[in-house]
Amino acid sequence: MTLQISIDADSATAPYEQVRAQISAQARSGRLPVGRKLPTVRGLAQELGLAANTVAKAYRALEGDGVIETRGRAGTFVAAAGDAAERQAAAAAAAYATEVRRLGLTHAEAQAAVTDALRATYGA
Repeated sequence: MTLQISIDADSATAPYEQVRAQISAQARSGRLPVGRKLPTVRGLAQELGLAANTVAKAYRALEGDGVIETRGRAGTFVAAAGDAAERQAAAAAAAYATEVRRLGLTHAEAQAAVTDALRATYGA
């Protein structure tokens, strides 16, 4: 499978974030399998008509998220992203639970806050 990314120049979302989100979604869905080699920063930048720094920023964010890994001169590859994303989500949820308990919110209030945040992020 080939990497398919499209950049919407009219979008309010920054191009690096569009690249990051699309690669992340394709890795999570399995469309980009674990171990799949990604294009070089310069190669992808040229293909998308973006600055190399824009793609490099997306790759750094993806590496920080555990979605991709760089293996030196061998290149950049899709990592086992699902596990890393799930671990990060579980850690964030645990920190949230600790904080809302400290604040004295009820279970229902804490759930309502999460529901509101998810609606704001993903849309109604």
